Amino acid sequence: MAMRDAIIPIFPLPSVVLFPNVFLPLHIFEPRYRQMVTDALSSDRLIGMTLLRGTDAPGHPDHPPVFQTGCVGVISHVERLADGRFNMVLRGTHKFRIVRELASNAQLLYRTVQMEALEEAVPEADIDALSQARTELEHRLEPLFARARAESLLPHSMPDVDVINALAQYLDFEPLERQALLEQPGPLARCRALIELLDLRAAMDQHPLPGDLRTRH
Repeated sequence: MAMRDAIIPIFPLPSVVLFPNVFLPLHIFEPRYRQMVTDALSSDRLIGMTLLRGTDAPGHPDHPPVFQTGCVGVISHVERLADGRFNMVLRGTHKFRIVRELASNAQLLYRTVQMEALEEAVPEADIDALSQARTELEHRLEPLFARARAESLLPHSMPDVDVINALAQYLDFEPLERQALLEQPGPLARCRALIELLDLRAAMDQHPLPGDLRTRH
């Protein structure tokens, strides 16, 4: 699974970014992705989630461009519906980089790529810094929980890396912001980038732009 020449199917979406060890529910209805799920279930259950680069980017309409960095997910739960659709849950396993996309053929409706796994092990020297960054990140989130009149749903026993990745996926960020978080070179950098995004949002809330600037292109 971590080999450079591993071949995986990819599932490009316009607004979804998956992070390692985070769960993603999906409803599969297109014929090409029904085939992809069926084939994955009969093999290693692995699917690579990638973000589309945008509808205005050049490329073949059947193979729109995607970001080169994505996240491999393993099908952890699946429900096959009577009409051939699927409800399933992916659990992110690790980041990957697309080395090359394989040529399509008439039998295979979905896209496949050769991928290189991108490991995110935390160096021992960064463990304390990561713990401190997590504490700072949770401190930034306290006003959000206060406005929602809710207690933090982040258990203290949850590992730092899992907390950071879950927040990167579930907080209300734009898809490109989530992609930038995924592309950070590890959990510590991702946590610091999350803090910067939250600080930027807080500053914009306190000092909103005039209406003419908000709508100007």
